[in-house]
Amino acid sequence: MIPDPSALQELVQQLHRHATPWLPAGLGSRLHWGPPVQPGPGQTEPLVLSTARLDRIVEHCVGDFTVTVQAGVPLQQLQQELAARGQWLALDWPWGSGADGSESGTVGGLVARGLAGGLRQRYLGVRDQLIGLSLMRADGTAAKAGGRVVKNVAGYDLMRLFTGSWGSLGLITELTLRTLPQPRLRRGLLLQGPLPALERLRRQALASPLMPELIEWWRPAGSVAASAAAAPEAQPALLIGLASISAEAIAEQLGTWCTSAEAVGLQAESLDPEALACRRADTPGSRANAGEQRWLLRLGLLPAQLHELLADTALLQGLGYSLVAGSGLGMAWGSAAAVPAYRVEALRRRCKELGGDLGGTLTVLEQPSGSQLPAWENAPSRPLIEAVKRQFDPLQQLARGRLPGVQA
Repeated sequence: MIPDPSALQELVQQLHRHATPWLPAGLGSRLHWGPPVQPGPGQTEPLVLSTARLDRIVEHCVGDFTVTVQAGVPLQQLQQELAARGQWLALDWPWGSGADGSESGTVGGLVARGLAGGLRQRYLGVRDQLIGLSLMRADGTAAKAGGRVVKNVAGYDLMRLFTGSWGSLGLITELTLRTLPQPRLRRGLLLQGPLPALERLRRQALASPLMPELIEWWRPAGSVAASAAAAPEAQPALLIGLASISAEAIAEQLGTWCTSAEAVGLQAESLDPEALACRRADTPGSRANAGEQRWLLRLGLLPAQLHELLADTALLQGLGYSLVAGSGLGMAWGSAAAVPAYRVEALRRRCKELGGDLGGTLTVLEQPSGSQLPAWENAPSRPLIEAVKRQFDPLQQLARGRLPGVQA
C-alpha cells in the first residue's frame, strides 16, 4: 500500500483497531534483508505500508548545514539536491546501490536499517548524522524527537532507538540530518601485499594526523582465493580514501601513504575518484537477479581482530568483503555455489570466538532459498529489547518476526 500522506494517519489507526500486522517500508528495495516478516492471519504476504509519497525535501538550511526531509525521499535525489549547494550527507550508499546510488532506496530506509559503511571512519555512523526525527506509532500517534538545529537536547533520544530498529517500533515519517561541505577533491589508494604489513599500515593510518576519509579491508566480489599463493587481487587489500579542498593537501597525503606503503613492502595503486567509486561499488545490485542465489552477511568485530579473521583464507573462500578498518564492521558476500551454509555457520562461530566477552557478530541479510540460518542471534539485552517493543507496539503488529537482537 502506498497511501497519500493526508490519509496515512487514519490508515494506521484503522490497522491498529483491527490489530492487523504490517511492515513499514520506503521503496521496498531491501525488504528481503534480514529475517522474513511473518504475515498476519488470513494474509499470504505481509501487508507493506510504503512512505513513497512522503517524498518532499521540507527545508535545507544551507547556512546551518542541516536538511529536513520526508522519509520517502530517495537518497540519490537528496544527495543531488545537496550537491547543487556544495553540500552532502556524509553517508555511504547502502550496499548494492551502484557507484551512482541509483539503487540506494530512501532516506527513511537508510536510517531504519542503521548500517554505516567505510565513511564512518571520519564522519561516524548514521545515527550520529541524525538531528531530529518524526514518527508514527503503531496506534497512529504522531511523535517527534530532537529538532532542526545541531545543538538540540529536547525530548527523549528516540533517534538512536529508531536508528537500526528495522521497522519494528514505528513508521519514520520525517528526518532532520546534518550536512557537510562537499570535498572538492577525492583520491584513493589500493594497497596490496602481505597481511602483517597491511595490518601495520592500518594501525599507522588510524594513529596518523592525516586521517583518511575511509580505510577498508577490501576484496572483490569475484574472489574465490583459498590460499596465500592465490593471485594478488584475490588477497586482502587496504582501500584508503582521501578527501580535501586542496590539491596540494591531497598530493601530500598520497606521497605520505605511498612512502609508508613502500617502507613495509606493499604495492600502492593510485585511484582517481571514478576508480575509487567503482572499487567501492564492486557489489551486485540490491535486487537479486532472477534465479540468483547468494549470501549477504554483516560482520562485526573489534578492529584489531579483523586481520586474524582475514588470515583464515579457507573460511573466507568465495567471499568478497568490505570491512571498515577503524570500526570492525562491514559486509561480506558470495554466491550460493561458492559458499555452502556450513561455512557461514563456521564463520559466525569464528566471529564469536574472536570477539570473546565483548562479542563478535554475523548477521545474515540475504541467504539462498532452502537455507534457514537465523538472521541474528539473541543479544544479551534481549529482555530489554522485548520490553521496549511491548511499549511501542503492544499488539505486536509491526514487522512480526523481525526484531533486532531477538532470534526469530
